[in-house]
Amino acid sequence: MMTRVFVYEYISGGETEADAMPQLLGQGRAMRDAMIADLARIGDVSVTCAVLPGEPLPACRGTSKVVCCMRAPDEDAPAFVRRQAACHDVSWIVAPESDGVLLGLHYMVGEARWLGCDAGAIALATSKRATAQHFGALGIAATRPWDDGQARQPEAGRWVVKPDDGAGSVATHAYDGFDAAHEAWLRRLAGGEPVVLEPWVEGEPISLSLLCGPGEVELLSVNRQRIRIDARGQVHDDGVLPNAIERNGRAGQLLAELAARLRGGMPGLRGFVGIDLVWHPERGPVVIEVNPRVTCAYAGLSAALGRNLACELLAGHQVRAERLETDGASHGR
Repeated sequence: MMTRVFVYEYISGGETEADAMPQLLGQGRAMRDAMIADLARIGDVSVTCAVLPGEPLPACRGTSKVVCCMRAPDEDAPAFVRRQAACHDVSWIVAPESDGVLLGLHYMVGEARWLGCDAGAIALATSKRATAQHFGALGIAATRPWDDGQARQPEAGRWVVKPDDGAGSVATHAYDGFDAAHEAWLRRLAGGEPVVLEPWVEGEPISLSLLCGPGEVELLSVNRQRIRIDARGQVHDDGVLPNAIERNGRAGQLLAELAARLRGGMPGLRGFVGIDLVWHPERGPVVIEVNPRVTCAYAGLSAALGRNLACELLAGHQVRAERLETDGASHGR
């Protein structure tokens, strides 16, 4: 039986003014095309891909099994995704956590057809503050969000103000000391922005690509991130170098152990997951944020590993779907 998969990447699917953000559009297309290329290599899978008007099919083997679709002129993203999800067996969605977008699309699709993390994990990952507090309570090194009135004194050095539900480095600013950062934090809070103030974590920025299956996690790759602060303090994400750090060395082993602890502390992580970290010279790997979805590091990773990650993700989803079906039947007795 053919499995019908709907692939939707938020920016290349037409939700935003793509011309105003060419870098993000390029990243979105790269992720989408990598996902489609992997799916097209699976014999019993057909693919429907959301594209911008006039955009050609991504070039890959097996494109005869790939068709394109577009939003109707008066249709918003949730309605479009809900409509497409209803006529597909599985929906593979990439969207920002900010403003509750990813979580809202999860609700449109439903747990049974969603390829990826569950709603609880997405909701937790949507808040940087909640994620840091959650892992901190488990004894896992994470960022230290500031609250006025707390007992500890502000740390010396650089501080950062960023959206609590932000995506990447968008609207993220670094300051040379606490006072300037605190003033900016209060100003943005007064303007209605849900922002976080925390000490800047010094060290090497890296990310982990994880494959989370039922009760298990595999560290697929350790990636280097190009993070830059300009003269105005704006933080920029200049891209990622996938699979740049050896997994079999001592650092890789420590990161694999950390991945297992993160998965244990956040059991709703499923499918492909990205974890942003900074390797601090004293604290070791410090969790910055969790990306409960495909990230830029996915592009080219199947080829680098000699595997088809989409095939493995679908297999894991099938196991979970069978469990959901069994649980539903048993609950109905």
